[in-house]
Amino acid sequence: MKRFVLLDTAAIPTGGALCLFEYGDDFVIKIQGGNGNQLMNTRTHGSEDALAEIPCKRIAARAQARVLIGGLGMGFTLASALRHLGPDAEVLVAELVPGVIEWNRGALGEKSGHPLRDSRAKVLNQDVAELLQDQAQGFDAIMLDVDNGPEGLTQKSNSWLYSLDGLNACARALRPSGVLAVWSASADRAFSDKLAKAGFKAEEVQVFAHGNRGTRHTIWIAEKRKR
Repeated sequence: MKRFVLLDTAAIPTGGALCLFEYGDDFVIKIQGGNGNQLMNTRTHGSEDALAEIPCKRIAARAQARVLIGGLGMGFTLASALRHLGPDAEVLVAELVPGVIEWNRGALGEKSGHPLRDSRAKVLNQDVAELLQDQAQGFDAIMLDVDNGPEGLTQKSNSWLYSLDGLNACARALRPSGVLAVWSASADRAFSDKLAKAGFKAEEVQVFAHGNRGTRHTIWIAEKRKR
């Protein structure tokens, strides 16, 4: 019988901690002291793959494409971006929790194919919100997966990123016709309206978490409008 085996705990700089568990052949990340729900696991990552696949396919033909991923997670979004971009691309990942970076460099990284070993990938132990404000027209695509959705459910400090100010910062950080992709556990009409106010033409895409049935997650694909 499979059981959860705690492997490590990593402090979140803004408060709280994440816990890495082994569960049979898979890994699971939970919030320490939370309700027991899984933040992510290595078995169901279809929507994390799609978070990078959809926008990267749109900008893959650009020379020296440069993209930003907010949140390393279990490495699947990074791995997907690398699969869909050319050899001259650069993929920058901002991860707030140092322990998550170390987990991906160890046994956890095997599940996603060790994308951090790819020379096109660079990971920074930094808040993606800070990085966005220092990169005017620096990226062809931005992918955000730093929380459960637009309300900053895991960390209230994430709420700015999903605010109108945060989305305006994303727009400024994107090159002309750049693409912003945002992951969420559920749909949110108010967030779609907010994207429009920030100058994006957005659509909601429903993606299965695993295979082609069961739980669906929402990904907003928002193209920067010309101004």
